[in-house]
Amino acid sequence: MAVKIKLARLGKIREPFYRVVVADSRTRRSGRAIEAIGKYHPKAEPSVIEIDSERAQYWLGVGAQPTESVLSLLKVTGDWQKFKGLPGAEGTLKPQPEKVDKKARYEAAMAAIGTEDEGGAATTPRKRAAKPAADEAANEAAPTADSAE
Repeated sequence: MAVKIKLARLGKIREPFYRVVVADSRTRRSGRAIEAIGKYHPKAEPSVIEIDSERAQYWLGVGAQPTESVLSLLKVTGDWQKFKGLPGAEGTLKPQPEKVDKKARYEAAMAAIGTEDEGGAATTPRKRAAKPAADEAANEAAPTADSAE
């Protein structure tokens, strides 16, 4: 059985992400897989590439052929160089930036502006209706009309 390491597409329209899978070469792109060994998110900046190096080395060792796109991913992660015994086995994978908490980012922006947040609402409050004052005036006028009778 000819085995390939290929990408299985997941996600929605214009928001793809892929699983790196080991599958029979005759199966369709997102068909049944023997094993999933990683994932690839091309839309993230920088792209997220996570491949289980141990499993990739095993499958390459038993003769699985990577597709062109998976071969480029394996070169970025350094797994292909490790398999072939080439120098540069560390790869060129860029680390993901650390995510900053939204509240911390907001507080940093407020500190940069130089104002303190008093904890009030971000929008202007609605004006109170003048109905309570009008009701009181109507109530005062009504008893005088009753007493006139």
